[in-house]
Amino acid sequence: MRSFSVQESTVTSKGQTTLPKDVRAALCIKPGDKLRYIVLDGEVRILRARSIQDLNGMLKRPGQAQVSLGAMEEAIAKGATNAPE
Repeated sequence: MRSFSVQESTVTSKGQTTLPKDVRAALCIKPGDKLRYIVLDGEVRILRARSIQDLNGMLKRPGQAQVSLGAMEEAIAKGATNAPE
């Protein structure tokens, strides 16, 4: 089940606002972190920006062998051209 909460903050004349504590906690935001804003159909999603290093190992599955970058590029190229294996 998805979690839902409503938070508010006030925008200053300079366009600044303070993220409520619950929002910072939900996104694990610390001082100095960068945020990403996604605007779609009049709604905004706020995400904590992540570095490339944070993505390392994200798709790893137990018992799954590592795949080299060359093997990934080859698989992508075959898929893009529909070349038989």
